[in-house]
Amino acid sequence: MAATAVRYLRSAGAATTAAPQTPPEAPPQALPRPELRAVRDDERPPVAPAEFRRVLGHFASGVTVVTARDTDGPTGFACQSFASLSLDPPLVSFMVARTSTTWPRIARAGVFCVNILGAEQGALCRGFAVSGADKFAGVAYGEAPATGSPLLDSVPAWIDCRIHAVHTGGDHLIVVGRVEALGAAEEGEPLLFHRGVFGRFSG
Repeated sequence: MAATAVRYLRSAGAATTAAPQTPPEAPPQALPRPELRAVRDDERPPVAPAEFRRVLGHFASGVTVVTARDTDGPTGFACQSFASLSLDPPLVSFMVARTSTTWPRIARAGVFCVNILGAEQGALCRGFAVSGADKFAGVAYGEAPATGSPLLDSVPAWIDCRIHAVHTGGDHLIVVGRVEALGAAEEGEPLLFHRGVFGRFSG
C-alpha cells in the first residue's frame, strides 16, 4: 500500500517527503487541472475540444463502473475508458479525470473492482455518472473476493484489482491495475456507448 501511495504521489507531481497526511475524516480532494503545456498562451490548440469529442465519439466502447471501498464506505464512478493491458502479468487499465473526487478515495483504498455493465444497465451507469450524489442508494452489491471492493449485482463480468501504477496523461490519470480475481456469466450482452447514447450489440 505504501509503495502504491508513493507511485501515485509521484505521478501526480506531489512531493513524496514531508507531505502532510490528510486526516481520515477530510473530504477527498481532486487534483488540480493541469495546463496544456504543449501550447503557449499565444497559440491556439491544434484541435478544438468540441471537435475532439465529436470525432472520438465515433469509437464505440463498453461501459463499466469502477468501485472501491475506503474508510468512508463504498465509492465508484462510471467509466468507458477501460481496457485490458497485459496478459503476463495480468494487467488492466482505466483513465480518470484529474478533477474527479472519486479517484482520491480509490487511490486511498489501493484496490478497485471493474464492473462490466450489461445491455439493460444503462440506468445504473447514469446513476454512477452523477457527481455528488449517493451513487449506491438502492444499488445491490456484494464484495469482490480478493479486495472486498463493491461487486455490483447482475453485472455480466467483473475484474478485481490492486493498483499497480498510476501515470499522468494530460488532464487525466492512467491507472494500471493488477488482476487478483475475475469472473463472468456464461450469457449476457454488453452495454455499449456510441456518439453520446447507449446501445447494444446485434449480430
